[in-house]
Amino acid sequence: MGKPTGFMEYERETSVAVKPKQRIKNFNEFHEHLPMEKQQLQGARCMECGVPFCQSGMTLCGMTSGCPLHNLVPEWNDLVYTGNWKQAYNRLKKTNNFPEFTSRVCPALCEAACTCGLNGDPVASKENEYAIIENAYDKGYAAPKPPKVRTGKKVAVVGSGPSGLAVADQLNKRGHLVTVYERSDRVGGLLMYGIPNMKLEKRIIERKIKVMEEEGVTFVTGVDVGKDMKASQLLKDYDRVVLACGASNPRDIKAPGRDAKGIYFAVDFLKANTKSLLNSGLTDGSYINTKDKNVVIIGGGDTGNDCVGTAMRHGCKSVIQIEMMPKAPEKRAENNPWPEWPKVLKTDYGQEEAIAVFGHDPRIYEATVKEFIKDKKGNLKAVKIVKLAWEKDEQTGRMNMKEIPGSEQVLDAEIVLIAAGFLGSEQYVAGAFKVELNERTNVKTEPGRYQTSVDNVFVAGDMHRGQSLVVWAIREGREAARDVDESLMGYTNLVIQ
Repeated sequence: MGKPTGFMEYERETSVAVKPKQRIKNFNEFHEHLPMEKQQLQGARCMECGVPFCQSGMTLCGMTSGCPLHNLVPEWNDLVYTGNWKQAYNRLKKTNNFPEFTSRVCPALCEAACTCGLNGDPVASKENEYAIIENAYDKGYAAPKPPKVRTGKKVAVVGSGPSGLAVADQLNKRGHLVTVYERSDRVGGLLMYGIPNMKLEKRIIERKIKVMEEEGVTFVTGVDVGKDMKASQLLKDYDRVVLACGASNPRDIKAPGRDAKGIYFAVDFLKANTKSLLNSGLTDGSYINTKDKNVVIIGGGDTGNDCVGTAMRHGCKSVIQIEMMPKAPEKRAENNPWPEWPKVLKTDYGQEEAIAVFGHDPRIYEATVKEFIKDKKGNLKAVKIVKLAWEKDEQTGRMNMKEIPGSEQVLDAEIVLIAAGFLGSEQYVAGAFKVELNERTNVKTEPGRYQTSVDNVFVAGDMHRGQSLVVWAIREGREAARDVDESLMGYTNLVIQ
């Protein structure tokens, strides 16, 4: 611990965001990060406390507290403070394959569990992580490091999202020959097409993919395994196959008028936007344009907020976000103590932008769609919503949401984006490999393991655990790689944490 009194001497300081009305003029990342000297002082705020909850990755009351990757947060915070940037990078990479992604898109579970946050502001660990990895690229620490010895074993990874990339990275470092198959035209899965450019610029993904290619990983795009290529062919050509296809089956909204023109799934909206942005700078018109349209987004999570931010950059006429859950409190409730994940109100970048432009929060809480209203040509023109209230079922004791009679409201809408989550993996890949599914339509394995019901076929990521965070996908990929390596070699020396 380089500065025992650092948390008392230095206030938390983080990057400055470009003003909302300015940043919506483009799709670029919009944070101006601290200079290295100031960032080092943020490292001094880490107490290196006796019990580092920040790296625990515990489950408390069904929520994760601390980093699921068990990142060595106090160690690299201290190394940031002392200016030992290379060693900080080495410690960070010991547990995290992709800090260039997590330092941008992770909700900072480490900070939510930081001891400093109990009675003040937590350490800015996420931005320390950003500084470590970006400095590593600048100084050459993150340059390609191909394995010196090859095992001759061949592994196919189906899907190039964070879990698939983590599997590939780990197994390649072990010396196996890894080929990653991706059905889209670009590598990255939801990192590429599910997260908009202003949260994670795609050059960051491409930079890492180039490193992995130079280290020996082969990427094959535009091949949809289970359709374009048979499962039997992969099983014949490779010693092991890892399925990392995500939980990409979107949850639909079944309401009268669902067939109206102008209703889209959020994942399709975001993908089309990013693809057009990368291909042509949005000049090809091959995206769902919300310019001058009234937009209603169904779903209150991160994806819904990303849709708000994207619609704002198009120049929408209005935007409303429908949430079924009640508005969260601004401060922790007594029944939500530290170090549990704080269930408090979060106003994210898209919502900030809508407030700046339209003068009000776009969210309507405790509501759901009752009807999609069409015009005579079948085009969407409005959405009827109804307010909800929690009621206790006297027989089961469970709390259920019931419609409030007379609370209907009609919202103008030419575009509706459904961001209501996902229902597990798409069935055709699992069906092609004949792997067993569980009751949640995720691929079934023994607890804590990644071998499926089919010999030589493994699974990782959202396809295994259901829709989750990027940091959990990386953890799953690392653990699946360990299981694959052990099955190939009879032992494994891959480090998980």
